[in-house]
Amino acid sequence: MTLHEAIEARHSVRAYKDQPLEDDVVKVLEEQIAQVNHDAGLHVQLILNEPKAFLGPFAKYGKFRGVSNYLVMAGKKADDLDERVGYYGEHLVLLAQTLGLNTCWVGLSYTKIPGTYVLEDGEKIACYIAIGYGETQGVSHKIKAVEQVSNSQVISPAWFKKGVQAALLAPTAVNQQKFSFEYVGLENGHHMVHAKKGFSLIGYTQMDLGIAKYHFEIGAGKENFKWV
Repeated sequence: MTLHEAIEARHSVRAYKDQPLEDDVVKVLEEQIAQVNHDAGLHVQLILNEPKAFLGPFAKYGKFRGVSNYLVMAGKKADDLDERVGYYGEHLVLLAQTLGLNTCWVGLSYTKIPGTYVLEDGEKIACYIAIGYGETQGVSHKIKAVEQVSNSQVISPAWFKKGVQAALLAPTAVNQQKFSFEYVGLENGHHMVHAKKGFSLIGYTQMDLGIAKYHFEIGAGKENFKWV
């Protein structure tokens, strides 16, 4: 499965089978997590065979069942932490999809279990990501039109619209899709794109923007543009 196919196939899954992750799958995940932590300055941790975090009242409210594997998305407190967590977390989410796994971003519906993760001085947990073999493959969510979240026009490059379409398939908190993309034009021989988050009382818009930007890059092709 390619990343383009993973974007199409991946949906949020909240119920999981009682099935441990295969050793070769864990190896690939841990290698990529180490790379992400190095590249992004994060402290992502894969927690295996630990069901307590998703057994409390918060998990029941979120309708989670059978979650015993998850990613702790952590890093040093910074203004851009949520966006980095979203961008690189979605990299891991789509990787998991190509490995035959299912996932779900979790903002609040979990319990922090002491001893299951490590935080260094100045670090905090931004969210969790449930991961495992889902009971189903999930269902697609309603999405906005390209024109609602971008300035895509007939004169815009074809890759720009493809990028926006991929971004619209990105998971966001309660499917709010509070982001937008603007094709700015050519500057010094490079096509420029501006991405920004919108306002939401729910929050998580900075993290959602990071997720959407990762999808945009896959759909548009990173080689075709630069971010403003």
